[in-house]
Amino acid sequence: MKSQQPAVKGDDKTSPPWVEKQIQLALKKPLDVRFYGRRGSAGVSPLVLHFHAGAFVGGSLEGGSCVAGLLADAGAVVMSLDYPLAPEHPFPGAVEMGYAALEWAFKARHKLAGAGAPVFVAGEEAGGNIAAAVALMARDLQEPALAGQILLSPMLDPCLATASLRDAEAGPVGCTWADGWHNYLPRLEDASHPYAAPGSAFRLAGLPPTLLITAQDDPLRDETLAYAARLRAAGLVALDTVLPVPTGWPCSYLEPADPKKAWGPLLRERFGRFFATALDARTAAHGAVA
Repeated sequence: MKSQQPAVKGDDKTSPPWVEKQIQLALKKPLDVRFYGRRGSAGVSPLVLHFHAGAFVGGSLEGGSCVAGLLADAGAVVMSLDYPLAPEHPFPGAVEMGYAALEWAFKARHKLAGAGAPVFVAGEEAGGNIAAAVALMARDLQEPALAGQILLSPMLDPCLATASLRDAEAGPVGCTWADGWHNYLPRLEDASHPYAAPGSAFRLAGLPPTLLITAQDDPLRDETLAYAARLRAAGLVALDTVLPVPTGWPCSYLEPADPKKAWGPLLRERFGRFFATALDARTAAHGAVA
C-alpha cells in the first residue's frame, strides 16, 4: 500500500503543550496523527510511530498523549496515529493502516527527524499489539528497516490465560479485554494469525531489538515477559523491565500526563537508554561503511 503526502490540518487548540502539530495522512482511509517533540541539537533524533491503548475498540490521540509525551521527553520525534478501531474496523484494518503510516514515516524521516534517522514503532496495551504486528509485517515485506520496537503491557494473546490476567478477569478491566479481543477478531481463524496475536507467532527471527516494559501490578505482565523470553530464545535482543512501583497499568496509560506519577521518570529513562543504544549502533554502522 503506497501512502501519499498528508494534508495539514489546523493546530488543535486542546492539544497538550508538547504537541508540535496535528496533520491528516491521506492513506486508504484518512487518519489523523499528532507529532510530539523536536529534532535534537545533533541534527538527528529517533523517529517513533506510536499506537495508543484502548483494547482495540477505544482510546484516542488524547488518551495516548501520556506515553507519546514521555517518548518525546526521552529525545524522540513521535508520530502518534489515530488508527481505525474495532468493531467497525476489525483485524487486519489497524495493522494494515499502521504499516501504511510506517511507510510514510520512513520516507519522510529525513524531514521529520534528520538524515538517516532511526525509526521505531511503539505502543501500549492494544497499541503494543499493533506495534508488534507492524514490526512483523515490516520484517516479512523486508521494508522499512526498523531500529527497534517498544512494547508497554502489550495485548499479545487472545487466550487470556496467564496467571497475572486471571486476577483481573473478574473485574471490569478483564471484561474490557475479552470484549476487545472479541470485537477485534470476530473470525475465530484470525486468532492464529501472527499479526493478530504476535505472542503466538512461530517465526520471530529478523525482528529488530525490542524494549518490553511491564510492572508488578500489571495484569498483562506475564504475556509481556513471555514474549521477551521467546524473542531472546530466537537469538534476538529483547530488554524487559518490570517496574517496581505501583502503576495502575494499563488503565492509567489513558490518563493525562502527571509529573507526580512515579513511573513517568522511570519510563523516560528507559526510553532514553534504548534510543541511545540505537543511535550508537547507527553511528558505528556509518563508521564501518566509511
